[in-house]
Amino acid sequence: MIDVTVQNFEAEVIAASMQTPVLVDFWAPWCGPCKTLGPILEKLEAEYGGRFKLAKIDSDQEQQLAAAFGIRSIPTCILLMNGQPVDGFMGALAEGQVRQFLDKHVPSEGALAAEAQADEAGALLESGDTEAALAKLAEALAQDPGNDDARADYVRLLIATGAYAQAAEALREPLAREPRPLHFEALRRWLDAIEFVQRDERGNWSVEQFDAKIAADKRDFETRFAKAQALMAEGQWTASMDELLEIILRDRKWNDEAARKTYVAILELLTPPPARAGAAGTGQSAGGIELTGKDARQEDPQAELLSSYRRKLSMALN
Repeated sequence: MIDVTVQNFEAEVIAASMQTPVLVDFWAPWCGPCKTLGPILEKLEAEYGGRFKLAKIDSDQEQQLAAAFGIRSIPTCILLMNGQPVDGFMGALAEGQVRQFLDKHVPSEGALAAEAQADEAGALLESGDTEAALAKLAEALAQDPGNDDARADYVRLLIATGAYAQAAEALREPLAREPRPLHFEALRRWLDAIEFVQRDERGNWSVEQFDAKIAADKRDFETRFAKAQALMAEGQWTASMDELLEIILRDRKWNDEAARKTYVAILELLTPPPARAGAAGTGQSAGGIELTGKDARQEDPQAELLSSYRRKLSMALN
């Protein structure tokens, strides 16, 4: 628990919430219900073992913060995550009700353990220990099957190491959702391209063989798409998108928009995932206080490339 003032608000609430949910308790020394709620919040902060942080603001002493959040009665609690208010409650709730409120937003112990395993997997992968990284990611999913970041990393690594059957199995659950998460759909299309190369004789064709057949018929979309899949399976992403764009320009509806969907999948696969923390943009609380987070978008060659191919797709579709 920490007492928050205007001076330390940015560091102790906004910045801290980029890493851990922060529950802000607006109270005052004269407030009877505040004296009931306060000990409950402090007890739960200890019991939750760092899964959330409690910040207390004396609304009499810090009227600027209270006004900024639009506080009209106390106690009022507001939960912030990634620099933004996400939920809150007013009044001295019973301990069970506060637990229910927290459990809607605060990560479980299993989720935190999974996150730690995923972080370790990233370090192992950077060191070149792919096998250990796969094991860590599998442990992360066992701890928290709902960790989509870990699942996506796991599937990517399985595909990269040729464990295609395991990758397909790991994709089964997210692809059963409605709507399908775009990133998992993209991974499935990458896997489809690899499987195409393995089962279809055209998977062994040279680029020259594809181009000769396409030259004889510019609208031979089957051959164009097969070429795009072969290029995608080899990781020749831009060359694959160039071929898909030729189909889109001539007949965007062909084969249930397979070319557009595959093009979008490649863009998704090439887009770096957002940072797990610190990627929030700017916004305001209900009371009007400006909440700022670091803009994670950085112009680099990869970003410029993706922007270029997004513009190409937009122009082809419009």
